[in-house]
Amino acid sequence: MRRTLQTTEQSLGWLMERGVPAVVRAEFQETTIKPCDVGSPISQISQEWPQFDWSEIDPVYPSKEGFYEYSQEALTKRGIAARRWLRDRPEKAIAVVSHAGFLRVGLCQKKFDNADFRVFDFEEGEEHGKFGPQLVEWEMTDSRGGGLGKSPKGAFGWEINGFKTMPNKTPECTEPRSEEGA
Repeated sequence: MRRTLQTTEQSLGWLMERGVPAVVRAEFQETTIKPCDVGSPISQISQEWPQFDWSEIDPVYPSKEGFYEYSQEALTKRGIAARRWLRDRPEKAIAVVSHAGFLRVGLCQKKFDNADFRVFDFEEGEEHGKFGPQLVEWEMTDSRGGGLGKSPKGAFGWEINGFKTMPNKTPECTEPRSEEGA
């Protein structure tokens, strides 16, 4: 979570200074169970980052069990919950700062290079049954491979090589972090 809080403050701090809320949600945390992807206790991190709204954080954070476990089933459910939360917000525009792994498998089936962004609307009509509300990417970011043009084009979703450590293994974080997220 520290990486996303730092990114939010650096990129959107000017909006926070103007009163735009920055709400912390456990649903948007990194997907894996690697030690570097498990967050710090809320009591500690909320003291370090008081400018963020912690009122909606799930009190079980940073647990990686149940709803937050590193499994396809849990990540799918977490993605549906995250999309529903976004859809039901009163704001017309929302910036989500998260991790590329969760953005891809949980939210939108798109890859994100570091600091890249994409723009979406919710698909009109009924939810897609067990898959929940769906996002539709704007042409301006879809055709470029993200807003900066740094991200791969296309839809990706669940890739076997993207989840080599699933389930229940705790490898060290030794590989390069190319999936930081936008």
